[in-house]
Amino acid sequence: MLVIKSFVFNIFSENTYVVWDESTKESIIVDPGCLSDEEESKLEEYVSGNGLKVKYLLLTHCHIDHIVGCKFVLEKYNPEYYAPEKDLFLLQRAEVHAAGFGFKIEPVPEPVNFLSEELKLKIGNSTISSLFTPGHSPGEYCIYFSKEAVCLTGDVLFKNSIGRTDLWGGDYDTLIASIRTKLFTLPDNVKIYPGHGGSTEIGSEKSFNPFLLEPGKKNN
Repeated sequence: MLVIKSFVFNIFSENTYVVWDESTKESIIVDPGCLSDEEESKLEEYVSGNGLKVKYLLLTHCHIDHIVGCKFVLEKYNPEYYAPEKDLFLLQRAEVHAAGFGFKIEPVPEPVNFLSEELKLKIGNSTISSLFTPGHSPGEYCIYFSKEAVCLTGDVLFKNSIGRTDLWGGDYDTLIASIRTKLFTLPDNVKIYPGHGGSTEIGSEKSFNPFLLEPGKKNN
């Protein structure tokens, strides 16, 4: 069975996820946003308290609020590290972006492995796929577990909302196309875990998300 634990971290109220397999205790950490010692301790206590083996660190995209905990996770657990290649310029400017929001961070390590739609990773018996969904950032991916009907959507799709496109490399039309061609083709029962806010389902967003309703369509 797959277990999904979320933490709300940093000044941006970003969702950091630990996803793990109950039988093997293999886990992934997605978008570590832990910024303070207290937040790092919360993440560490959960991992150690459940006896988890952190196999992968995955970044859906590389905006500052989703990457500030990368150095901590890498040094603590030494997982395989994957990120979107087209977002590397964001990682490389992380210190500058952090300063723009009034805080300091150390340089964020760059990955040697990159997400792609051909890449298949595993924890236990669960297969991890990556869906290329640019628009919020140039390289963003959603993390999809098809058998479990679970998708971690980063800042692409939220409950009744969508990711902003006025940040570095964002594009509104590209974002909408990503949602319609990649996420809205998933089964309606797929549970969505976004980068901010509460969870939802694909079917609900098709019916009620005001940014994605077709002209003239009314909510059921």
